[in-house]
Amino acid sequence: MCGIVGAIATHDIVPVLLDGLRRLEYRGYDSAGVAVLNGSLRRLRSTGRVAELMRLASEQRFTGNAGIAHTRWATHGGVTERNAHPHVSRDVLAVVHNGIIENHEPLRARLQAEGYAFASDTDTEVIAHLIHSHLGGERDLLGATRAAIAELEGAYAIGVAWLDEKSHLVCARKGAPLCLGLQDGAGYFASDASALIAVTRHMVYLDEGDVAEISLTGHRIVDTTGAVVDRPVHESQLSADDVDLGQYSHYMQKEIFEQPGAVANTLEHLVALRSATPALFGEGAAEVLGGVSLVTVLACGTSFHAGLVARYWLESIAGIPCNVEVASEYRYRDTVPDPNALVLTISQSGETADTIAALQHAKSLGHTRTLTICNAAESTLTRQSRLRLLTRAGPEIGVASTKAFTTQLAALFTLTLTLARLNGRLDTRREAELLAQLRHLPAALQHVLAVEPRVIAWARRFAAKHHCLFLGRGIHYPIALEGALKLKEISYIHAEAYPAGELKHGPLALVDEDMPVVAIAPNDALVEKLKSNLQEVRARGGELYVFADRDTKIEPSDGVHVIKLTDHAGWLSPILHVLPLQLLAYHTAVARGTDVDKPRNLAKSVTVE
Repeated sequence: MCGIVGAIATHDIVPVLLDGLRRLEYRGYDSAGVAVLNGSLRRLRSTGRVAELMRLASEQRFTGNAGIAHTRWATHGGVTERNAHPHVSRDVLAVVHNGIIENHEPLRARLQAEGYAFASDTDTEVIAHLIHSHLGGERDLLGATRAAIAELEGAYAIGVAWLDEKSHLVCARKGAPLCLGLQDGAGYFASDASALIAVTRHMVYLDEGDVAEISLTGHRIVDTTGAVVDRPVHESQLSADDVDLGQYSHYMQKEIFEQPGAVANTLEHLVALRSATPALFGEGAAEVLGGVSLVTVLACGTSFHAGLVARYWLESIAGIPCNVEVASEYRYRDTVPDPNALVLTISQSGETADTIAALQHAKSLGHTRTLTICNAAESTLTRQSRLRLLTRAGPEIGVASTKAFTTQLAALFTLTLTLARLNGRLDTRREAELLAQLRHLPAALQHVLAVEPRVIAWARRFAAKHHCLFLGRGIHYPIALEGALKLKEISYIHAEAYPAGELKHGPLALVDEDMPVVAIAPNDALVEKLKSNLQEVRARGGELYVFADRDTKIEPSDGVHVIKLTDHAGWLSPILHVLPLQLLAYHTAVARGTDVDKPRNLAKSVTVE
């Protein structure tokens, strides 16, 4: 959600800033802007795409050796140029900001009384004027920034440029990600390392409360106490190819087809060890995972659906009860802490504000057994959890999550096997069988992707629809939820998902010839029950679109369309069945002409509550 880039060098840094914004477009935004120091403080903003900002910069010969840039996802104030970042104070200081300042109203009133004029409806403009107000009592920009953020309540990652100190830029973070990019003779910062990979692979991730200064000669970081600190330098494993489209039309399509490799990468260590060992989760994992009596999953959106699938695995295979909580709701109700519970957070970015807050709440209740499954090694969630398991999906640019979901499921199955062994529920023979199925999973995923041409034909029919119903039973009901979410997110078709057995308890009233019904039909213990539910749909004139296993005895007929995938994959079946649902959503959105990778009103990394 939102994107920040800052740069200082001996050459024109506007191309670097704009290229960084382009690489951050996947996060979701509705306006963009850039400010540079070049004899004066110059600013350029647009409610269009980054490409429009690039055009304006070229036309106006917009250049500078130091500057900050931003893509905004609106929270306070509408989508207008006056609300776009950067925001300035007295034409000498500019600020970009990710997050929300909760006490902006009293600060605004105070600053207005001090003579500051506000030109926007945003909470961010408060930060600019507040830092400027502290410059009179501080000797430098870093000191003024520290003094200002001490008054802020809420979450932020900020970048600051001041005309009187053209040789330095300052940035700070609390509750939102920010990293520095290091290079001889230049300095950078960004909200995501992917924004900087074209200029450097050497990154420093700021800790909570850090304030940093970058210059041509290096960087300086101070912590919450004001002490100068060293943070480790990491060499990013990203490459420019990781975030390029290649042969694909959209990032979502690229990432759907990357899933066999992403799952293989996630399972690499497990397959190499040939055993589900606690060592996969980090130092001290045997102590943390041993004796777990309950698993509480905290997650949002697609990650929440992954948790719902894992509940079936954990309870059936490991014999451990599992609660799956919507992270944004968890901390607002009374819960009964269990000292032997494992609190499991799941997130693609590791920066989801609601999930971070839920983890902090769980820890405040005395929960000490914490584990994060995440795709970002240096994220806030991974740093705040005792244990972690990285999904190794690689960069996911499309807002609608695909490969992050399937790699989360692979990681969750790994956790299930580990807990089952520790709980005495998994003997050597059964473990070998399940590991063999895992090894085959990437090949099975590749096989399922071959159904794309047939899914495209279905998508052309779906493109004209306004509503859709998804059905699943048992462990495949969460997959139906995920399929409905994908269709909603990118095609803007209203979609709902239900356990198929619930049809007659209300949803059947919606079914008619204009409501396509998508059914997930694995050849499992519930398939005969599902067939009866599908007959209920046909009896009401509903048209069925069924994704079935190759050995499921459901054949096409009038009003019944069937695509068969592979033979039934047992416990791993949900991972296979979600792929055609992703393809259906993608190709329906393409047929409707929507912005597939950047759907309206949504952001990739939701760093505000």
